[in-house]
Amino acid sequence: MNSTAASTADASTADASAAEAPDATAATADTAAPAPPLLQVEDLRVAYGPAEVVHGVSFAVGAGRALALIGESGSGKSTIARAVLRLLGTRRARVDGSIRIEGREVTGLREREFLPLRGRVLGFVPQDPGSSLNPVRTIRAQALEAAALVPGARRGTEREALVHAALERVGLPEPGRILDSFPHQLSGGQLQRVLIALAILPGPRLLIADEPTSALDVTVQKQILDLLDELRAELGIGILLITHDLALAASRADEVVVLQQGEVQEAGPTATVFTVPRAEYTRALQADVPGLNPDRFAPLRAERDARHPAGVAHVEAGRISRTFRTRDREVRALAEVSFTIPRGRTHALVGESGSGKSTAARALLGLETLDAGTLSVGSRPVDPADPVGLRALRRDLQLVHQNPFTSLDPRFTIERIVREPLEHYKVGDRADRAERTAWALEAVRLPEALRGRRPGALSGGQRQRVAIARALALRPEVLVLDEPTSALDVTVQASILEVLATLQRDLGLTYLFISHDLGVVRQFADTLTVLRRGEVVESGTVEEIFAAPREEYTRRLIASIPARQDVGASA
Repeated sequence: MNSTAASTADASTADASAAEAPDATAATADTAAPAPPLLQVEDLRVAYGPAEVVHGVSFAVGAGRALALIGESGSGKSTIARAVLRLLGTRRARVDGSIRIEGREVTGLREREFLPLRGRVLGFVPQDPGSSLNPVRTIRAQALEAAALVPGARRGTEREALVHAALERVGLPEPGRILDSFPHQLSGGQLQRVLIALAILPGPRLLIADEPTSALDVTVQKQILDLLDELRAELGIGILLITHDLALAASRADEVVVLQQGEVQEAGPTATVFTVPRAEYTRALQADVPGLNPDRFAPLRAERDARHPAGVAHVEAGRISRTFRTRDREVRALAEVSFTIPRGRTHALVGESGSGKSTAARALLGLETLDAGTLSVGSRPVDPADPVGLRALRRDLQLVHQNPFTSLDPRFTIERIVREPLEHYKVGDRADRAERTAWALEAVRLPEALRGRRPGALSGGQRQRVAIARALALRPEVLVLDEPTSALDVTVQASILEVLATLQRDLGLTYLFISHDLGVVRQFADTLTVLRRGEVVESGTVEEIFAAPREEYTRRLIASIPARQDVGASA
């Protein structure tokens, strides 16, 4: 057969094959077509009654990719996540637009049709493990419910094996002990790992993580984020990360969507958005990130130094020790810890959860009896056995709690809350107390219109201003600040720190600052003591320790602070 005949024969054969299998070409084209994103959101709008709170938001998350929704409180981040999961929790919520999961439109699905997607396709890691897990049931009982979603896992032994494997996968040692525990018996980091284990157990393809590290110290935060990155790389899971922490988003997400009041201000690859931000709002958010702007309060501190030169030690802790004992073990919370705070300056106690920071603060306030060592404020000793002396001391020594929502009486108006310490100490007459109350509220820049409201009607940042105003009402000399900004977004956090720095400049206040956030400590404190398991690792000025940490533990803490060089690191 000549070449022309051969070619004709080949062509005839090909034509016949095509006639016999008309869909072959289409099948090849389908195979070559890119897979749809795991999640595609287009023109999403969410309204509660007549009020629209999310306005035309669009984004997509692909397999093995991470997208961060970022913005301050009230920007609509969590509302968007819950709209995707159908967890808005009220029939008044109206959702318009398109939500496609693996190419399938789901907005029109009935609840029983959507239910199989929740858990098996869409995993969810909520913000607060303390309120997300049932406090009266063991971890085992709750984990077995998640295992029941796994297809084919019908026997109890199979589900138990899956649970053990999931806990080991997220780095939890002794899974048997963890499973037999109740939530209150585990640390914050352990609880967050449990939630991640429960979320990945049914094998979802997309994980929605709502502020998964907001209440964790920096080293545990890094471990949790490293774990999410590993799951993304090894299992191909897509991640929708909800966060107010821009430094975290900068170092962990491939793409970001910047939200303000339910509207997209900017979106794109992480490196582009953070290196060359187009929106003024994005630039303002960046300016509020402690790790990206360590010298933010340097001008205020310079003014303070000029007005109030550093004096003698105002607060002194001399080799303080405290051990807690139960029937079967001892926990050494403090072991010969010493530090001093000059008048009008800020000293920070930093370390991981369980390092002894809060025990030291409670001891200074006379709320904890020491086994050994001494504490003094000015020339006055702190002695819990002397209630009269302690009452007099506390007039000059006040506490600002970590969580203002639980420390403010929900029945009282803001004005009454701030006035209460004045009434307790019988300061002046009614007019004097009203004047001091007004001064304290003005000092923290709380609008006058809010003073007749109750705490439940205020935002987190406003409640923290109230807590500071209440501490200021007696015009103390020393404030103990116990994680005063840990639960706040970066914008509100920056405004609270500015209030505190301004008060110190104007009034010469002395601060003991308890924090796990070394980015904030670098901005705000003059000196610091690094604690680990109740012992001093190292102590000195902030500049010295951040420039040349002597101990490996301190270097590891500092390395956990997201900084400018981390921007786009995950991309």
